[in-house]
Amino acid sequence: MAEIAEPAGTSAATSSTTGEKNNSDVPDFDPKTMRKTKPGLKRLFLTFTVFFSFLLGLPFLLKSIEIYRSPLPFRDIDSLSNSIDSTPLLFPCRFHAVFVNFDASTEFTADELGFSIVSHMQKFTGSDQNCGTCGSNYTVSVTLDSDSGCVHNQNVGPAWRCGALKDSKLDENLKNDEDFDEYLESVLGGGCEGSLSNDGKVYTVVVVNRDEGVRAVVGKHRHGWIVGRILEAPMVEKVAEIFVKVFVNGGKEEGVIRSEFMPVGADGKVVLSFSLLNADPNDWIYDWDFQDIDDILLARIVEALSPLANISVESQVLYHTPKSSFAYWDEKQESYIFSTKDLPFFVNSNEWHLDTSIAADGRSKVLHFVVYVPSARECPLLLQLPHGETSMTNGFISPMWGGVVVWNPPGCLRDSENTGPLMHKILPQVQSLPRMIIMDEIGKQVTFSLEAAKLSQSNASQGNFDASAVSSRQARSLAEDAFYHPSIMSVSYYSFEHCFAVYSPFFLPVSLHVLLAVVREVKRYKQESEKYKAWKAKGR
Repeated sequence: MAEIAEPAGTSAATSSTTGEKNNSDVPDFDPKTMRKTKPGLKRLFLTFTVFFSFLLGLPFLLKSIEIYRSPLPFRDIDSLSNSIDSTPLLFPCRFHAVFVNFDASTEFTADELGFSIVSHMQKFTGSDQNCGTCGSNYTVSVTLDSDSGCVHNQNVGPAWRCGALKDSKLDENLKNDEDFDEYLESVLGGGCEGSLSNDGKVYTVVVVNRDEGVRAVVGKHRHGWIVGRILEAPMVEKVAEIFVKVFVNGGKEEGVIRSEFMPVGADGKVVLSFSLLNADPNDWIYDWDFQDIDDILLARIVEALSPLANISVESQVLYHTPKSSFAYWDEKQESYIFSTKDLPFFVNSNEWHLDTSIAADGRSKVLHFVVYVPSARECPLLLQLPHGETSMTNGFISPMWGGVVVWNPPGCLRDSENTGPLMHKILPQVQSLPRMIIMDEIGKQVTFSLEAAKLSQSNASQGNFDASAVSSRQARSLAEDAFYHPSIMSVSYYSFEHCFAVYSPFFLPVSLHVLLAVVREVKRYKQESEKYKAWKAKGR
């Protein structure tokens, strides 16, 4: 059969005509750089939803790892510290000068003597106002006791019994300083001037005019006396010198009270531990009646210091307690010698069981007073000083631990000389450690400590030293309790590096993926938007 076919030229022409028609209707379209539809926001919305969800959860994370810090009175603490630095604490002091047997020979009245004493005291004190001294915060009262009666100046405070020293026993008591000290204490009233009152302690100097050499003595009851033939001007200067150099400065020429650490525990308690050590009981055994020592010597000291610290006393006698250091025989002194280089090794911690106190609980401080009795093989035992001299006390002090005295029994002296007498901060830390945990209890302790410190300062300024000492002790105890609180000691420094190291393994991978997804999706959306804009521009 014959096939009917179109001519080849006709088909090609038709195809060419169709292509030209399509190209004339549709512009040039490149799918790599163009797109016909606007890019959707669903992927971008989902990506940002995850990202913002992560950001919303971040405050909850920070809240869960937040360090709780109780508000502390930083401004009040700074104010108290600045006030102490700018205005040194000056105790009010009361001085009383009594002139006995100054009749017609007296050139000055009581008021003139008072002004003269104050003038000389200002020369001795100078312009420096040292913290813890009287400075210029003092009053001077003067009493002239003569046969015609007593004359007082305007600042007279304590009562003085006229004619109190006109006694037949005065000459006898003046022969012995200790007897006259007690006699003068009874004359001054003891309970009036010898005790602490709201007005503070009264320091008294009694000047007795007599036809003999001049003697100046300071007793143990915070009063002194001058006896002898002395003119008024030198006498007044001597009285002022005793007031300033002895009563104010404590006998120190420099006139500065050094700030020394008080060996009291953080809780305000201190234990005085007295131990008698018999190195070798096979040679000899010594004991002591410590109850009498406590009643006669220590009881008054403990009572006097009770406002400052809660002091307890204990004693013990130990046996078989050899020392750890070596001693050598010295032919010249006919004694065994141990030098100061051996002191760090003298205390035998393995054999000397000294820390057995039940009273030393918590952070109480224990001060050891050890009397060491050497064995017969090392007796007499003497301490040699660095210059080659023998110690007069034959003992040494270990700071913040106590002291040791070596006592040689009389039977082993071997013609050697006898030994001498027998028987020594929260705010910066908190501010420097911003991530330190501070509980409410710590904040209360700091606040109460600050109030007690202010009360102590106020009482001291008013001369109420007993109450000031009690408040000072309470302030220190509360401050130490806050500083050594268990919550601070267990986690004293919670650094940011520690927090980052703990939580970064959990959140760092997730956060990186979220951030990369956001960046990648934003970049893709921009590219698709450019394609759409390019297609629209081409279509126009």
